[in-house]
Amino acid sequence: MSIATLTRLALLLATGSGVPATFGSWAYAFGVGLGYDLLTFVYFAWPLVLLLWLLPRRWLARRWGSVLVGALCLVLLFVMLFVAVSEWTFWEEFQARFNFIAVDYLVYTTEVIGNIRESYPVGLILSVLAAVGVGVFLATRRWRVVRDDTAGFGTRSLVVAGWLALSVLGTWLVTGDMKDRTGNTYVNELAGNGIYQFFAAYRSASLDYPRYYRTIPDDEAWVQVRAQVATPDAQFVGPTGIARWIRNPAPERKLNVVLISIESLSAEYSGTYGRKEASLTPKLDALSKDSLVFTDLWATGTRTVRGLEALSLSVPPTPGESIVKREHNAGLFTLGEVFRGKGYDAQFLYGGYGAFDNMNQFFGSNGYEVHDRTEIPDKDIHHANIWGVADEDLYTMAMKRFDASAAQGKPFFAHVMTTSNHRPYTFPAGRGPWPQGKRDSAVAYTDWAVGDFLRRASQHAWFKDTLFIITADHCASSGGIASLPAFRYRIPMWVYAPGGQVAPGRFARMTSQIDIAPTILGMLGMDYYSQFYGVDMFQLPPGQERAFIGTYQLLGYLRDGKLVQLAPHREVETLRPAYGWDEPQPPLAEDPALTLQAISYYQTAAEDFASGKMRMPKRIPEPPATPAVH
Repeated sequence: MSIATLTRLALLLATGSGVPATFGSWAYAFGVGLGYDLLTFVYFAWPLVLLLWLLPRRWLARRWGSVLVGALCLVLLFVMLFVAVSEWTFWEEFQARFNFIAVDYLVYTTEVIGNIRESYPVGLILSVLAAVGVGVFLATRRWRVVRDDTAGFGTRSLVVAGWLALSVLGTWLVTGDMKDRTGNTYVNELAGNGIYQFFAAYRSASLDYPRYYRTIPDDEAWVQVRAQVATPDAQFVGPTGIARWIRNPAPERKLNVVLISIESLSAEYSGTYGRKEASLTPKLDALSKDSLVFTDLWATGTRTVRGLEALSLSVPPTPGESIVKREHNAGLFTLGEVFRGKGYDAQFLYGGYGAFDNMNQFFGSNGYEVHDRTEIPDKDIHHANIWGVADEDLYTMAMKRFDASAAQGKPFFAHVMTTSNHRPYTFPAGRGPWPQGKRDSAVAYTDWAVGDFLRRASQHAWFKDTLFIITADHCASSGGIASLPAFRYRIPMWVYAPGGQVAPGRFARMTSQIDIAPTILGMLGMDYYSQFYGVDMFQLPPGQERAFIGTYQLLGYLRDGKLVQLAPHREVETLRPAYGWDEPQPPLAEDPALTLQAISYYQTAAEDFASGKMRMPKRIPEPPATPAVH
C-alpha cells in the first residue's frame, strides 16, 4: 500500500499543471486509488496465501519454513518496486497507467526490452531496486513473523475460501473504468493502480463493436455512410454498401509515388505548422514553398499500426486491436492492391524487423512486396538501435528498390515507414549539433534525413516523375486532460512533385488520415474500383469535412467544431474538441445528425471487417454504364 501510494504521488508530481492543485482532485486520486490498491492487494497476495495454505504447520516451526516465506515476500517486494519504476517510464511516454499498449508490448519482448536497455541505465536501476528491496525487507522483518499456529488444513481452507470470495466479488463488481468519473483524464488515471489496470486492459483487449457500443439498424447505418462517401466522382456498383467506381475527370498520370510515414512526427514540431520555438524541421519547412501542404490533417490513432491501417486500408479505427494485427486480415482491399492493378510495383519498406507489430504478414498478404532491415547489408548501416536502422540507411535501401523497378520500366508505389524518431532517440553521429537521446534531436535528425534523401534522389532518373508524400504515422504524445484529446492527433503532410505535376500551395480543409490514399489516387487522375471509407478531398463538397480519432476503446468523430465520442457501455458524448492545446473538452448539446454519422461509420467499418466484406473481391464488379456527372 505504501509503494502504491508513493507511486501515485510521484506520477502526480510528474504531471505538473495537468492536475489542478485542489483538494477535490487530490482527494479523488488518492481516495479512489486507495480502493483500487486494496483490491490489487487481494489479487497480489495470492502467492503468499497459497503458500501459507499448503505449507504444513510443522514445517513452519523449522527455520527453513520461515526462510521460504521470507524469500517469497522478498520476490513480491522486488516485483512491486520494479512495477513502480516501470510505471514511471510508461507514464513519461504515454501519460497513462498501464493500458492496452503495455499488454500489446508483451508480445514483442525483444524490441521492448531492447528499447528499455538502450533508453535507460538498466543495470544501475536494477541494482538500486535490489538494494532498496533488501533494505525494506530487513527494515520490516519484525512485521513478518511466521508463527507456529495449530490451525488445521480445514480451518486454513476457510481463510482461502474467504480470500477467493473477495477476489471473485472484486472481479465481478469492479471494472477498470469505474474510476473515470472526473473531467480530467490525468486525475482518473492517477486514481487507478498500474497492476490492476494492466490486467483490466488484458481482459478488454478484444472489443466487439455490437456488444459494447451503441448501434443503429444496419440498413440505416449503410445509408448514412454511403451518403458521406458519395462524391461527384463516385459511381456505386450496388444498391447498398460503399463499393464504387471512381471516375476521375482528369487524365491519368503514371507517376511514381513514395509515401513516407515518419514515426511520431507531430505537426507541432514544424515551423510550417506554427511552432513558436525554433522549428525542428528546417528541411521540410524549406520544402513547403514547393509543396502542397495539408494544414488541417488528423491521425486516426496514437500507435504506428493505426497509422499504417489508415494509410493502407482507408478505414476508421475500429475498437480493440488494429486490423494490422488481427487474425483473418489477409486479402483485404488496400492502396497497394489498387496500385498493383494499375501495373505498379507496390512495396512496403521498413527500417526495423517487420515481424514487429505483424507488419510483414499484413503487408505481404495485402498486395505489397515487403522489404525490411533484414535486406540491408551491415556495410550500408551507419547506425542502428533496437527499433531499426537510421532513416538515411532505410532511404538508401529504398532508392535501390526504386532503381530496380525503374530498370524494369515499371512505375512504383512505395510506403516507407521510418523508425529514428522513437525512443531511445539515437542516430548517426556528425549529422548535426544535436545531443543523442533527446526527442527534439531525433526530430531534427529525421528532418535532416528527409532532406538528404531528396537530395540524393534528385540524382536519379525517376525523380522528376515521382510524387513524394511526407506525413506521420501518429503524434509524439497521446495523453491529455481530456480522455480523447483532439490536439494530440494533428499531423503534417507535404505533397512534393519535383516535376511540377502538383501545384504548390496550402490545403486548409479538415482532412482525415484515411483520406490520404484516395486523395493521392485523385492527384494521379486514376479511375479505379474502391471500397475505401476515405474520399478524395478535392472531390468532397465543402462543408462535409470530418476526421476520425481514437484509442483502442474510445472512438471519435470530428466535424463542425464538435467531437462525437463513442465509448464502451454504449456511451455517446458530444464535446467541444481542444484543437490547439491541453485543456478540458466540455460537453455540448447533442447533434443527432452527427451522432448518427459517427455511429454509422464505426459500426459499418467493424461489421465490414468481421464479416469479411473488407476483402478484395475475387472479381471486381464491372463499372456502371452511366458515366459520373462532374
